[in-house]
Amino acid sequence: MKNIAIIGGGAAGFFTAINIKENIPDAKVTIFEKTDKLLAKVRISGGGRCNVTNVISEPIALAKNYPRGEKQLTKVFKQFTTSDTVKWFETRGVELKVEDDGRIFPVSNSSESIINCFLKLTTLHQIEILTNTPVQKIKSIDNYFELTLQNKTKVFDYVVICTGGHPKIEGFDWLSNLELQFVTPLPSLFSFNIKPHPMIDFMGLSFKEITVKVAKSKLQQTGPLIITHWGFSGPAILKLSAWGARELAEKNYQFDLIINWTGKETETTTTQLLENYRLENPKKLIFSHRLFDLPTRIWEYFCQNSEIETDRKWQDISKKQLNKLVQFLHNDIYAVKGKTTYKEEFVTAGGLQLSEIDINTMESVKQAGLYFAGEVVNIDGITGGFNFQNAWSNGFLVAKSIAEKLNH
Repeated sequence: MKNIAIIGGGAAGFFTAINIKENIPDAKVTIFEKTDKLLAKVRISGGGRCNVTNVISEPIALAKNYPRGEKQLTKVFKQFTTSDTVKWFETRGVELKVEDDGRIFPVSNSSESIINCFLKLTTLHQIEILTNTPVQKIKSIDNYFELTLQNKTKVFDYVVICTGGHPKIEGFDWLSNLELQFVTPLPSLFSFNIKPHPMIDFMGLSFKEITVKVAKSKLQQTGPLIITHWGFSGPAILKLSAWGARELAEKNYQFDLIINWTGKETETTTTQLLENYRLENPKKLIFSHRLFDLPTRIWEYFCQNSEIETDRKWQDISKKQLNKLVQFLHNDIYAVKGKTTYKEEFVTAGGLQLSEIDINTMESVKQAGLYFAGEVVNIDGITGGFNFQNAWSNGFLVAKSIAEKLNH
């Protein structure tokens, strides 16, 4: 009977452990979790609903949602993609649904559906779970591994590291004797702080399609935006933070953010649209007739800043006022002064260098029998269920690889 250690009691750890047991029923599988909390990120994901995966299933298109790991993940997703994830959960009793934006959640709208599924399966397959049990060191000895725990050592044939991301490179020190190379971790998926600023007064307002750009860079994204009590959040901001994780860190999270509130319109087309509106609606008040589906309060704010009086009609708008309004709509600049973690869902850019593993199996290229799955590797996705999908796909490949080894 083969002894297999899973280090980390999160999404990747549980999914890997269950798939190993389903492929190798007679294996002895143990999950080691250093805290007393299992599946912590699963519990808080999607506001407690758990964004399991995404509707995008074609491997190349799916991989484009990962700022780090896109090239390698195309191979991974050819073996286990989002449609496989949906089938996996639904055949194990978790009904899923697709939302309008492509995200996939349990029909129950509760992460407990996923957690209960995992706990039920670990019990069914007799997977041992040890909480408050940190692994302090891994030592490779001939054809097995020795794990150092708090007061004893244990021996295993295979080890899978699923410890997730760490905020600092020191978080990987316990693996130092394995001579692995790590990329310094940095935050990804975060909101932008602009306090103090009058825009904060509009907290709670949301926009369907806004283009955001970091000044003096190529970083740009289009999508929904939300005004918060500290600044800006929403998919457009989170995507921008993910793709710009390292560049924004180099700026110490101090930079100018340029917002195009019209979405993808150009200044020329907006100017023409305002001119046409002026000709077609000369007697209407500018304040009372908002454009671009902007919330009334925001439209009034832009008009005020463009020095347009509340009683001014479209026929009376001056060229200076019109140009100023166009500038606010297209080149609204905000000084970002820091970041805020998005809903406690801490995601890192960084971790084990991709060159350290065979991406087809997730096995170490230096040490046979040592595997990695999930965010511990230098792979991270944008918001939308992509980070969990990476964990599911990694875990599937690990289980498949170990099973193939044991069957030969």
